[in-house]
This record gives sequence, structure tokens and C-alpha cells, in this order.
Amino acid sequence: MKQFLNDSIVPTIMKFVNTKAMMALRNGILYTMPLTIIGSFFLIIACFPYDPVVEWLGSVNLLGPLFQVTGATFDIIAIAAVIGIAYEYVKAEGYPALNAGIISFVCFLILQESSVMSAGGEEVGSVINKAWTGGKGMICAILIGLIVGYVYSLFMKKDIRIKMPAGVPEGVANSFTSLIPGVVLITSTFIAYALFDIIGNTTLLELIYDVIQTPLQGMTDSLGGVIMMGFLIPFLWFFGVHGSTIVGGIMEPMLLANTLENQAILDAGLKLTQANGGHIVTKQFLDQFMTVTGAGMTIGVVMFMVFFAKSARNKEIGRLSAVPALFNINEPVLFGTPITLNPMLAVPFIAMPVISGLILYFAQATGLVPLFGGVLVPWTTPPIISGFLVGGWQTALLQLFVLVLSFFVYLPFIKKLDKMNVEAEVAAAAEEAK
Repeated sequence: MKQFLNDSIVPTIMKFVNTKAMMALRNGILYTMPLTIIGSFFLIIACFPYDPVVEWLGSVNLLGPLFQVTGATFDIIAIAAVIGIAYEYVKAEGYPALNAGIISFVCFLILQESSVMSAGGEEVGSVINKAWTGGKGMICAILIGLIVGYVYSLFMKKDIRIKMPAGVPEGVANSFTSLIPGVVLITSTFIAYALFDIIGNTTLLELIYDVIQTPLQGMTDSLGGVIMMGFLIPFLWFFGVHGSTIVGGIMEPMLLANTLENQAILDAGLKLTQANGGHIVTKQFLDQFMTVTGAGMTIGVVMFMVFFAKSARNKEIGRLSAVPALFNINEPVLFGTPITLNPMLAVPFIAMPVISGLILYFAQATGLVPLFGGVLVPWTTPPIISGFLVGGWQTALLQLFVLVLSFFVYLPFIKKLDKMNVEAEVAAAAEEAK
């Protein structure tokens, strides 16, 4: 079975995730990360979990400026994504890529209405509607970024471009190079916008949101989505494939969109509940409960090695892995134990994230733990602290519970492995003594 997976399943998965489209998606989405993390710092201050602090911020008129920053970061992640994905696609093809990113951004803007209705019922024109440049526009941004990246690269490969003579500054030459693909892409986007506006009185962006993004978010925000993510990440890691990057790259747009929609509910002055449209499965759900202390939640293994291991090898690995594990880095224990390709630890390694995800899902569904708003923390934030920052003391307490639980889930398996290592060390010592 292991040989079949190594020879057939894993190569197929790797062939898919290493396609130019998937690489551009993964790398392009990373451009949104600084925005969400920086925006979270300001959001934590604005929504500080102590009412007197929030009241003081309001009294000195700082709440508005704080939310101004969160709106300028969270609410433009689709812009960062549409530029970043097209840029990374063309860059991977080996061509100057910035113009492709700008064209992608223009196409994205063309597909949305440039007017909004004011509270008084008046139409206000010449605007960029931030309702569509944040989480709601993510799938459209991904599709536009990939299409523009592909088409732009195709023009470059076919050498369909305006060539400037030698000696022309590079920036000027690149600008002319992008004219022909730019005209084709922007004209095509114009036609798409006009057709949907004239025939359906809607926009392609809205259609993509209703037909594609909303169902995908619903699938993600389900028990099936939890089990799938919890299984796939450690499953891929078991074979030495970076499951966190692969699955995270695919799922992050949906998880981030769920997070931002939750924050939009809070911004509207509503209580964040499922009844009001709140999502359970968000980016924090994955980061703080399914990959906390690393893929497979291996803190249970580290705790055993540090405090209970009898094998000299395991004790040393535990000492080396303890500090990285506190910052959600677990490569030392993954490859040092090893856990990868080790059938003795496969069951707890794959099962623990699923168990943790199911516990959190039901805790939030029943109201024991609040749904997550828009606060995001760097993935290296230590557990318990990260739980408190994204969801308050209830989340921190539940996070502590699942981390302790990981020790008992791993215990019978790592204990058996430790015993085998002790026997091997004793045999090796006896052999050397001869």
C-alpha cells in the first residue's frame, strides 16, 4: 500500500500542485498576508477585550482611525491577490511581470460596478466599492489573476508584442510590450461586463460570487470541510510533502473570505452567530486548532519526549523540538523521530487534527466558544496566546484542552516507539562492548 501511494498517488498530487496555475495561486495569495496581519494589530486594539479601553478609545476619537486602517487592509485583499497571482504566473514563465499584474487589476475593476447607492437613495459614481475588493471578490480575483497571467504569458511565448529598438529604456520597452496583450485582455473584459450589464442587469463578479464562491464557502464551512482539511494536511506530510502549503494554498482564499464575512457582521453592529450568517470554519480555525504546533499537532509527541522518554535519541529530539514547537514549527520532530513514513505514528498524526477540528466545530456550533471575527495572528504566534487573541479566554482554554489531548492521543504509539528505540540502543551498546 505504501509503495502504491509513493509511486502513484503522491506523484499525481505533486504534478497537480506544481502546475504553473497552482504555484501562481499559492505564491500570489501570500501577498495578502502582510495586509491581514497588520490589519489585525489595529483590529485587536479597536476591539480590545476590555470595555474601559474601548470606551477610552472612543472618547478620544481613535476608533474611527483604527477601523480606517482595518478597512484599508482587510478590504483590499482581493486587489492584492489579483495583482499578485498574475504577477507570479508571468514571473514564473520568465517574463517581466509587473505590467501583467496591473492589467489584471484593471480587468478586476472593470468587472464591478463603479457606483453605489448612498443611504439617502442617491447614486454615487466614480467609486471603487470595497464590498467587492475584500473577501467577497476573492474567487473572481483568483480567476482573473490566473486568466490574465496565462493569456499574457501566451502572447509573450508567441512573440506577439511591440518590440522597441535597442537602447530604449527597459521600463519604456516593457510598457510597449504589454500593449497588445493589454488591449486584448481589457477589451475582452469590457465585452464580458457589457454583456452581463445589458442582458442580465448584473456583473460577472456578482455572478461568480453567487454561483461559485458562495457554494465553495459553504462546502468549506462544514463538517466535511473540516475532516478533509484535517486529513489531507498530515496525510501529505506523512509522505514528506508540504501538506500545509499545498492544502493551505488551495483553501486559504475560502477560509479568509469566511473570516472577513464574519468581521463584516460585527462591523454592521450585529452579533456574530450562525443565525446572522457567521461562519465556523475560518482561517483561524485552521491555524489555531488544526495546524497549531505544526502539522499533525505533534506537541503531544514533543511533551512525551521531553518529560517521559527513556530513549536517549528521543530525549535529544524532544529537547531540540520543544522551542520550535512553541512557535508552530515541527520539522525537527517530523524528520527527527521520524514521523514521516513511520507507520507506527501515522494514525495519531493524521487523526489528531481531525479530532481537534471536530471539537472546535461543535464547540462553536453550540456556542461554547465564540465564532472568530477578523483578528488574525502570525502563524508563529505561540498557542494559548494565539487562542486568546483570536477568540478570547474561551478559545484559549479550548486550545489548551486539545493540546493536552494530543499528548494522550499520541501516548500509546510514541510509548511503543520509545520502547523499541531503547531496545535498539541497548543492543547497539552491547554490540559495541564486545
